[in-house]
Amino acid sequence: MTVGRAVTLLAGSFVLLSIALAWLVHPLWILLAVFVGLNLVQSSFTGFCPAANIFRALGLRGET
Repeated sequence: MTVGRAVTLLAGSFVLLSIALAWLVHPLWILLAVFVGLNLVQSSFTGFCPAANIFRALGLRGET
């Protein structure tokens, strides 16, 4: 698995988890999805993604 796919999997999982928790537990869990979305937007502008750095440190290969 590449870093890009791992980041996409993680972001999608957090969004789905957030929606499920907002439905089942409390509506404020939707803020988790907002956080994930904002992080994706800032990483598209800056190129800095904390999750990608963590996955690289764990040994996942890059996009080359």
